Amino acid sequence: MGGLVTCGLTVAVVHAQTGSPLEGRQLEQILGRAPAVQPGNVLRFAFPRSDLQVSLDGVALKPALALGGWAAFVPMGKQTMLMGDLVLLPEEIPAVMSKLQEGGIRQEALHNHLAGTAPSVLYMHIVGEGDPLVLAKALRKGLAASATPLTVPPSPSPGARLDLDTETLDRILGYRGRNNGGVLQYAVQRAETIREGGMAIPPQVMGISLNFQPLGGGRAAATGDIALIASEVNPIIRTLRSGNIAVTALHSHTLDEEPRLFHLHFWTTADATSTARTLRSALDRLNIRKPEG
Repeated sequence: MGGLVTCGLTVAVVHAQTGSPLEGRQLEQILGRAPAVQPGNVLRFAFPRSDLQVSLDGVALKPALALGGWAAFVPMGKQTMLMGDLVLLPEEIPAVMSKLQEGGIRQEALHNHLAGTAPSVLYMHIVGEGDPLVLAKALRKGLAASATPLTVPPSPSPGARLDLDTETLDRILGYRGRNNGGVLQYAVQRAETIREGGMAIPPQVMGISLNFQPLGGGRAAATGDIALIASEVNPIIRTLRSGNIAVTALHSHTLDEEPRLFHLHFWTTADATSTARTLRSALDRLNIRKPEG
């Protein structure tokens, strides 16, 4: 699964048009926090792994850079599909997996997104169908079997300045980034209609994420998730390697999406504008939506 997979575990709830405010409040109570409302009736609940101190290549990773995932409750007639991505330590996986299976939530992938982190972190992609409140309770029990913080962490200072030339990066990439906990994040959507289980998935759920964490002097640690169709995989690998960006993972996130998607994860610590130019070259080779506005 794609999307904003690297900004702290996030749960996105996609309501049917007939979904009631009461149901939204019940989900908020179960998951322990208020959601951010996104287009397409998406409610996004963030669960960053702020409890973890993870480093790679000497960089202490901020939760918004690479210690997150997402889950979405997508309406399917009278039922709901849950799709998600949980960030876990290896030792947390057995208990979390068992609790989710007990609640009717299945696993569709389990893997790394970055290589060589200390400690190692893995990503569990999940799917379930049924009553959204039942699914939310099952998800809560699964999270409780890990050390994922279930209380709302303090919010980063709003408007804190990023030590990056954000205007130049926005211009190069062609999208407007947002400051999320000291990380500059870009969200890009594929142009195709993606279907899972025969149902159209909101484009932001299967999107592309590009994240920059400032390192000073115009440099940044950059990582993200690029959702690709099969014919795009190797051209994008060649493009990234031409810019000295490491490909750290290539895999599927779901079992039966259409068209078939492969998710490429990358890592670099370099001049941010140079990295942005390489990533823009990669985007130019993809079937993506133009930015709104």
